[in-house]
Amino acid sequence: MLHPRRSAQDVLLCDSCQIVPLQSHCELCNINICTNCVGKHLLDSSRKHRVIPFKEKSSNPNYSECPKHANKHCELYCEECDVPVCSTCVLDEHRGHILCDVLKNVSSKTEVIQNDLEELECRIYPLFEQMASGVQTEKNEIKINYGKLTTATDQQGEIWHREITTIVNQRKAYIVEMETKHMAALDKSTDEITHVFTELKQIILNLKALLESNDISLISTYESRNNEFRKLPHKVRVTLPSFSPQIINTDQLREMFGCLSSLSINKEEHDYTMKSAEAVSSHPVKPMKSREAVSSPLVKPMQSPEAVSSLPVKLIKSPEAVTPVPVNPLLDEPRVTATIDIGYEVLTPVRNVSCLSENEVWICGNNNCMKLLDLQGKLLTSIRTKSGYWPWDITVTRDGDVLYTDPYNKTVNLVKNKQIQSVITLQGWRPRNVCITSSDDLLVTMDSDDGKQSKVIRYSGSTETQTIQFDDKGRPLYSPERYSSNKYISENRNLDICVSDWKAGAVVVVNQSGKLRFRYNGHPSNINELFCPVGITTDSQSHILTSEIKNYRIHILNQDGQFLRYIHCDLYTPWGLCVDIKDNLFVAGCTSQKVIKIQYIQSQC
Repeated sequence: MLHPRRSAQDVLLCDSCQIVPLQSHCELCNINICTNCVGKHLLDSSRKHRVIPFKEKSSNPNYSECPKHANKHCELYCEECDVPVCSTCVLDEHRGHILCDVLKNVSSKTEVIQNDLEELECRIYPLFEQMASGVQTEKNEIKINYGKLTTATDQQGEIWHREITTIVNQRKAYIVEMETKHMAALDKSTDEITHVFTELKQIILNLKALLESNDISLISTYESRNNEFRKLPHKVRVTLPSFSPQIINTDQLREMFGCLSSLSINKEEHDYTMKSAEAVSSHPVKPMKSREAVSSPLVKPMQSPEAVSSLPVKLIKSPEAVTPVPVNPLLDEPRVTATIDIGYEVLTPVRNVSCLSENEVWICGNNNCMKLLDLQGKLLTSIRTKSGYWPWDITVTRDGDVLYTDPYNKTVNLVKNKQIQSVITLQGWRPRNVCITSSDDLLVTMDSDDGKQSKVIRYSGSTETQTIQFDDKGRPLYSPERYSSNKYISENRNLDICVSDWKAGAVVVVNQSGKLRFRYNGHPSNINELFCPVGITTDSQSHILTSEIKNYRIHILNQDGQFLRYIHCDLYTPWGLCVDIKDNLFVAGCTSQKVIKIQYIQSQC
């Protein structure tokens, strides 16, 4: 075709406007366009055009050779059979089929390829990359968590080794003690025999001398002592002790050591449905965010063993094995958020308080009635003890039922639907204070009927599973106290067992196996003051809180017994303590017939 203005030159025109000579070529659309039309052509954002200078365009398309006809190229495309064909094929088996230029089909397929490439590069590949990164992160977390399980197992092993060493040393010490007593008895017998033997030798010499003597007076006055020596001294007869080792039941030993739940590995579908290239081709592809800013819908991080109930490790838990709680700072100025007027009879002490919720508390004092009150002091329900005596202590179970101790008939009782059932009955011991542990066990402080011994017993249901009474050197952990045995008890979040020992002037803390961790005897600066701890409780931060009736204040300690600060309260003789699920502190005033609610930890935003 001749350009209208340049008849002497053959010029190729733009396929779009058919006026201006072409300068460019779109490989995707397989068309030639001029500079003016390039901009318009690129406005179509539904396709990813590839515009190149026309000079770079390949002038000779590389047609494929026909597999059926020699020396023929497939320049056409059969849309019905979806195959490229040559001109001879059209006259044979493709006669009457819908045909098009193979370059047109190539252009269409090029667009599909371009879209697939775009989807792979911009959508699919980044997601798989995120998956790979997430799996690697998950593997790192798994290594850490399994390391914690190994550490917990090692710690349990160390505790068992210490226990076995202690038992062996105790047995050996007892053997030495028995041997010493045995040898002392034999030594005493030997001394007696030696004394008599020496005397006999002297008497024999004297008699021989007397026979050789002519002294009539000595012979006539001789008196025989043979009867005295015919009675032999007592023979020391000792039954030697023996050692009877118990047969080790390996299966039972493994169960006692602790168990691991079985590992469960399942596959599940990702909760992300990826749209096809056709469904997204009409929308521009947004750039992917960085890994830090994107929460991949394909990767679900594995929860740690501490947070998954399917991996309960029944070992002695270390603080690291407990689900971490965000640390909220203590308030500089704790504040009273509620005051509950108990309404008990005048001069009746209110000694104990236990939270049913953040708005309801159970209380009891020196009468036989336990009351459930709201924050306004409204009586919601009341329960009288089964024996008619006043309860020594109360606590609320996970199911919302009430447990109380009755030292007068030596029982621990459960109140369920207002029905009272004795779950533990003691002989020779009186139950005093009680708490529920994180594993739903009971910890009960008690003293002997003669008031000479005190101990802590752990119960699983009504079965005694642990006794805590002596330290490693055989000394009592808790002071004996017959008539006013106040030893409030609480389990800390790190599974330590905390007891306030009023008579000893100490908070006594042992670990889960009953080994003494520390004693807190009051603030170090107040060495001349009498420390009288009564109520005790612990919170989600593993703080230990104990009430001191002498100075009307609450001591706050960390889990290692370090003093943190006081809470000064207006109640005269603060006594019983408890915290709710939001770490609000409830304090029962023994002589004020009131319970106050105190916020002492900064609320989490």
